[in-house]
Amino acid sequence: MAGINSGLRNGLLKKESTAFAAIFFVGFAMFLFIAVIAQVLGWHWRSWLPGAESVKSMTGGVKAAVYTFMSHLS
Repeated sequence: MAGINSGLRNGLLKKESTAFAAIFFVGFAMFLFIAVIAQVLGWHWRSWLPGAESVKSMTGGVKAAVYTFMSHLS
């Protein structure tokens, strides 16, 4: 009986981790697109993205924005 519950739990965790990764990558691509366009146009984009204000690199700022965005989902 414990084997059935543990298999169910592992399957649920695998689905949750796949969903988390999918949301992260879609969010990262979306925020990266915004940051690249704003960078090309010379705009100050870090103040637009939540959590990216104090980060110096573009990828670090986008990553911080995605994690901040994802923390609001749950």
